[in-house]
Amino acid sequence: MKTILDIILLLVGFVLLIKGADYFVDGSCAVAKRLRVPSIVIGLTIVAVGTSLPELAVSTFAAVKHSNAIALGNVVGSNIFNLLMVIGITALFKDMLVKKSILKREMPLLLIISVLLIFLAGDILWFGGIIKKNNIFLFENGSTMVGNVNRIDGILLLVLFVGFIAWTVSYALKERTEEDGTDEVIMLSKRKSAIFIVGGAIAIAVGGQVVVDSAKSLALAAGMSETLVGLTIVAMGTSLPELVTSAVAASKGEADLAIGNVVGSNISNILLVLGLSAAISSVGVTAMNFVDIIVSLAATIIVFIVASTQRTIKKKEGIFLVIIYAFYMAYIICRQIYG
Repeated sequence: MKTILDIILLLVGFVLLIKGADYFVDGSCAVAKRLRVPSIVIGLTIVAVGTSLPELAVSTFAAVKHSNAIALGNVVGSNIFNLLMVIGITALFKDMLVKKSILKREMPLLLIISVLLIFLAGDILWFGGIIKKNNIFLFENGSTMVGNVNRIDGILLLVLFVGFIAWTVSYALKERTEEDGTDEVIMLSKRKSAIFIVGGAIAIAVGGQVVVDSAKSLALAAGMSETLVGLTIVAMGTSLPELVTSAVAASKGEADLAIGNVVGSNISNILLVLGLSAAISSVGVTAMNFVDIIVSLAATIIVFIVASTQRTIKKKEGIFLVIIYAFYMAYIICRQIYG
């Protein structure tokens, strides 16, 4: 009975997170528009951050409760899900044309940030010679700590996020046209904007708390590790906005938007979500966590190569990405059972 209640609460938490983020973004955009902030700036800041609000809420509450396995698993799991499943499933609807600007700027930046995360997360591994002492990649001792993303690392990631936003906005303002983003902002009355912002923020806060608590309870009841729950159930749930948005865009003939949404969301997940979580409470990284981070980097490289080949991700490439994700799911489940 307790397990059923936890599942219901988890679903309710996801609904609160997703709808709360929608209302918060709509209200914030309306206020920004009233203040005459350019539409393209609104799209690149408020809307971009809005897609990562569910991950931000969950990982922040997890960090506060010292459930670092959920905080890290949520970020890494969401990034892997976005790259392999969101892009893969979207490509099944329609071929995805990849813009040159994404291949020249955002994708290389995501690669650099992913490599940076590996160095930050494996500090003990690099400086302590753990590879020689434990065969961590075969999981003879998968719970060995290989590093941690500490508060200084977290602050560094947050500073880089601010720099990323400033750089993106600056570049976009130089390249913008009069029509950029004008149809994306919903105009609301002052009262309604305030209700959306406050109500959305409350829903996000409550949803994040509920998701973390119910996920921990489910992990305990099912004998699952918090890492596995974070990588699977929580990561998939917080990535639903990206999946739905991309699928809808594909059905409307705008599948190319999915790549930009995924890359931007993944950059925000590492710099903002993990950065804030680590700034609150240092995030310990086990050998198994470290391998998941490597998988995230590998997924980024695979998508980059596929996208660069013909600047198009077709149905067969989409199937390929989904199959890779299925193998990854099988791997982490086997790791849980036999590790």
